[in-house]
Amino acid sequence: MMRWAIGIDLGGTAIKAAIVCEERGILSDRTLLTEAASGSTGIVGQLVALVADLYPLGCETLDPANFAGVGVGAPGAVDAERGVLSYPPNLPGWGVVHLRDELQKRLLEKEELSIPVFLDNDANAAAFGEAFYGAGREFHDFFMVTLGTGVGGGIILNRKLYRGTHGTAGEIGFMIIDFDGPNLHASIRGTLESFIGKKGIVDLALGMIAATPSVSILGKLCDNDFTTLSPLHLERAALEGDELSLAVWKRVGSILGVGLANVAALMDIRKFVIGGGIAAAGELIFNPALDQLRCSTLPSMHEGLELVPALLGNQAGIYGAAALCFGEP
Repeated sequence: MMRWAIGIDLGGTAIKAAIVCEERGILSDRTLLTEAASGSTGIVGQLVALVADLYPLGCETLDPANFAGVGVGAPGAVDAERGVLSYPPNLPGWGVVHLRDELQKRLLEKEELSIPVFLDNDANAAAFGEAFYGAGREFHDFFMVTLGTGVGGGIILNRKLYRGTHGTAGEIGFMIIDFDGPNLHASIRGTLESFIGKKGIVDLALGMIAATPSVSILGKLCDNDFTTLSPLHLERAALEGDELSLAVWKRVGSILGVGLANVAALMDIRKFVIGGGIAAAGELIFNPALDQLRCSTLPSMHEGLELVPALLGNQAGIYGAAALCFGEP
């Protein structure tokens, strides 16, 4: 039996969807720009159109009897059991939306498709994708961190997603690093995301540039317009040996290491899968993060500590959303 599903990664900028075969992976995919201004009604319409496009295509090459459903990874707090998405941060105007039931209803009304739908948080979906198909396949327990515009996380315990009582477990971006420091994120002071989300990294670099304006080569990389400075500029400069950029990444990795140490101390998790666009900086982050993780934990917690890069890239959410339909990896 070769099961298959449709995996959907719902983001504030784009919606990515694919036919995913349990054994063969992604067979065909689609990407749409998210019509954020259309609200939940318009975006559910986009999801319906994607499913209506992909489902018949899958039935042409795979057995419809082995279709496991549609999985959706979405930003925000998700009650997976009830299929409810609450206040997604990158979808303006959304409140509490019964997304699973609404998608099933619209598929039945418009396309006459009676399809099971599974819903989870996007970071949880990415973690599940890495557990099913990626860097977490060999780990019994692990914590996945996604580094990008924000900082997200997902927990795999005993090869199962751990969601918590209200579906918000793993939100490492809201971990407090400095409770009375200057950095703010969602009106909360000193969160991990406020330090090492995309904006936090750029702000850190700008502060260091202001202190040593003639030292770095970053000006050349961004045409001396520091309003365009990005983590990619910092990565390129660091690989060219720029001392300021190297110092930025060392600081970012060290802050991440402190966050991971808190996870290790609280949950006795020793394996960490690191993904997201910022993680492309690789050893620039990984080396100082592991060093700080060791410095910030007791020697009795060092056995088995490991940081590994995610393997699925920006397809982790699609894989994980589809895997929600398949069950445990």
